[in-house]
Amino acid sequence: MTKKTKILCESPFPTAKEDAAHVLLDSDTVQTRSSSYRLAYDDFDFMMRDELRPVRLQLELLKPELAQAELGIKSTVVIFGSARIHGDDEAKQALANAEQAWNEHPDELALANNLAIARRILTKSHYYDEARKLGALITSEAKKRKYPLLVVTGGGPGIMEAANRGAADVGGKSMGLNIVLPHEQRPNPYITPELCFQFHYFAIRKMHFLMRAIALVAFPGGFGTMDELFEALTLIQTKKVKRIPVILFGQLYWEKIINFDALVEEGAITPCDRELIQYAETAEQAWQLILKSNNSINNKHSNNKKVTL
Repeated sequence: MTKKTKILCESPFPTAKEDAAHVLLDSDTVQTRSSSYRLAYDDFDFMMRDELRPVRLQLELLKPELAQAELGIKSTVVIFGSARIHGDDEAKQALANAEQAWNEHPDELALANNLAIARRILTKSHYYDEARKLGALITSEAKKRKYPLLVVTGGGPGIMEAANRGAADVGGKSMGLNIVLPHEQRPNPYITPELCFQFHYFAIRKMHFLMRAIALVAFPGGFGTMDELFEALTLIQTKKVKRIPVILFGQLYWEKIINFDALVEEGAITPCDRELIQYAETAEQAWQLILKSNNSINNKHSNNKKVTL
């Protein structure tokens, strides 16, 4: 034969799915009801054992990986930010509620603190609008340039919702990487359903944030945002991943919260490390920084590849 011939054949072995279904047909006896009789991969109690943690870690890595690979997703822009920053209308309503509660009990210190926080949150509501604009801008520009670029968020409310919402505004898809938390966390309604994933392990979730990222944009946020931000900076600093743009949205906020210059002065980081960070105040500025660092976006024939961690 001069040409390579691909021979397709069915496996002679039954699939795991077929055997799991076959077991359901077994007679109901004391033996078949025993947990020891269950197929290992179909035994929930067995899979939840502490000793099976390595298997669960692998499964949690593989499930989103296979789904993204099958959908041809190669490049993403990750958008982080507070779940507590909402749009103007919602922030104003929260402020009105806080004012009413304080007016009814003006001596309550906790209510006075809540009122002060509600006022500060309202001043940040424009970040919701900018995150929404950025989600829309990235998605629409990617379509226009025929470049397969996808917005990815943590899947929750606030800034995350805004970015997913922006992608949906222009008819595009976007991803949400949700995490199981002790308090309720539900995916926002703007995530593309087949790209809405849920994680138990923060480590695997953060790995998925970066595996296909060509840029990271961090809006004002708290511990969760900083966790994701500093892990990315550490991986770039130590050259565990290739350098990508790390854009902090809202310079005044970030310089108030983190004194990067002091870290340089104290010798904790180098001036070069400080240069890993860029700032943006508008969606357009953030997009231009992403473009500047990713010439391949302007080349529809580029062979963009995911990062290996």
